[in-house]
Amino acid sequence: MEREELLEVARGDRPADRVLAGAKLVNVFSGEVLETEIALAGGRVAGVGRGYEAAERVDLGGRYVAPGLIDAHVHVESSLVRPAEFARAVVPRGVTTVVTDPHEIANVCGLEGIRFMLRDAEGVPLEMLVNASSCVPATHLATAGAALDAGDLAQLLSEPHDRSKVLGLAEVMNFPGVIGGAPEVMAKLRAFAGRVIDGHAPGVTGKALNAYVAAGISSDHEATTEAEAREKLRLGMTVYLREATNAHNLLALLPLVDRWTEPHVAFATDDRVPADLLDQGSIDHLVRLAVAHGLEPIAALRIATANPARHYRLDDRGAVAPGRRADLVVFSSLEDFRAEEVWVAGRKVAEGGRPLFAAPPADAAAVAGTVHLDPEALDFRIFLDGASGGGGGRRTVRVIRAIPDQLLTESLTLPARVEGGLALADPARDLAKIAVVERHRRSGRIGKGFVTGLGLSRGALAGTFAHDHHNLVVIGADDRSMTTAARAVAAAGGGLAVAEGDRVAALLPLPIAGLMSAEPVERVRERMDELLAAARELGAAAYDPFMAMSFLTLEVIPTLKMTDLGLVDVERFEIVPLFV
Repeated sequence: MEREELLEVARGDRPADRVLAGAKLVNVFSGEVLETEIALAGGRVAGVGRGYEAAERVDLGGRYVAPGLIDAHVHVESSLVRPAEFARAVVPRGVTTVVTDPHEIANVCGLEGIRFMLRDAEGVPLEMLVNASSCVPATHLATAGAALDAGDLAQLLSEPHDRSKVLGLAEVMNFPGVIGGAPEVMAKLRAFAGRVIDGHAPGVTGKALNAYVAAGISSDHEATTEAEAREKLRLGMTVYLREATNAHNLLALLPLVDRWTEPHVAFATDDRVPADLLDQGSIDHLVRLAVAHGLEPIAALRIATANPARHYRLDDRGAVAPGRRADLVVFSSLEDFRAEEVWVAGRKVAEGGRPLFAAPPADAAAVAGTVHLDPEALDFRIFLDGASGGGGGRRTVRVIRAIPDQLLTESLTLPARVEGGLALADPARDLAKIAVVERHRRSGRIGKGFVTGLGLSRGALAGTFAHDHHNLVVIGADDRSMTTAARAVAAAGGGLAVAEGDRVAALLPLPIAGLMSAEPVERVRERMDELLAAARELGAAAYDPFMAMSFLTLEVIPTLKMTDLGLVDVERFEIVPLFV
């Protein structure tokens, strides 16, 4: 609909497409709840108020209407399903816009991966907007499947297919590079000057944080304490209150929110798996959680709608107001927000928690066949001197300690269990092996070490979902089980597996870049449930050990992580020896 036609409807000179009557409108500008009617035309809100004529009148029966929810930062790939299936999970929950960083698939397939994500989302009623992935690879401390420089990323701003969907630059994870003014990082910041640039600065404070913000970075989703978040907010950053599958930060940060700070925070899910999306929800879950812990309901809805829209300069959404997209959520309780109807661009697309649309078939040929390694050459032995056949006698090792419900880890030094010149896993002490196998270039390179905190007493877990390089990661109590799990994942073209000895106990193939399934989200959830049950049989204690495992390889979140190049001390930003 042309703007002039919309004005005719707004003036009352022309009938609306439909009028939503009997509405209690949650006005995120004024903080009021207004009993009114909403006129829709051409996919937009034409007017708010009584007296509009329309071809169709819909009586909402006195229920509330709020703007469609906006996820300020999410990696769709972490749902293990493609964007069209992700939409089937989140749209019925009231989420109508997501701001995504597709750097998971970009680290495997480069620009073609980003283009696949945009194409796949075209046929569903979810507005998937993209921030160009700034860190492909995340750092020089791991091997990724692609490398995108400033010129590559700038292409996304010039291609007609992508231009309208690309907002700015995604989380700049190489915070040492930003703070130190690394030329390749500064080139990317310059390429996106004038656009929104998102941040990722876990634990960065003081003068280093001043430098990070001075580079033009305007948000952060990695704060884990109120003090850290407040320091970032004081310097002008928008702080995202994150509640992911494996990073539960919302309640720790909620005391930050008051009448002064509330306009400068937004909700983000970052990474959520199918079970959480289908059982708990997406941004709607964060709204309920915040309200249950004392946040005023309309403030919670504003944080989920108007605030992210303002941050990303999305003046066409985030509120129910004339000229804005008719992305609406109908619900019955402010205190227990649950979407009953969802409207996108003026059309009802979900009702009763179920989508009223189907996902179109996947066209993923360009992002398949991405696991390149020799399964017969896998060797997970750790010799005492770190070299094949050595003796050495060094018996103290650096160990990654996984922290429940956090992406941060701790660095420990523990005595190794030694037999026959080898350092072995020691399940009795909750000491498992961790290995990262380079899977993009068939180099044969394997980083090896130890991890504690996962509770694995026997067997092994493996997966090609390993932030952000997405090499093949394996955690196990013995080499035989680790080899079985790794080979199962490689044979599937990517995926997640549980194995014990020579037996594969459960397997979820992820043939799309080794990250996503083409199956319906409900079926992927069922298969994940089977994986989790099999993992718990082996003693895995984490709520989702696969999500926990995937972040043990992310070398931009302190303290100690594992990549194919070895152990990474994130605070020193360098590879460190396994043996002390």
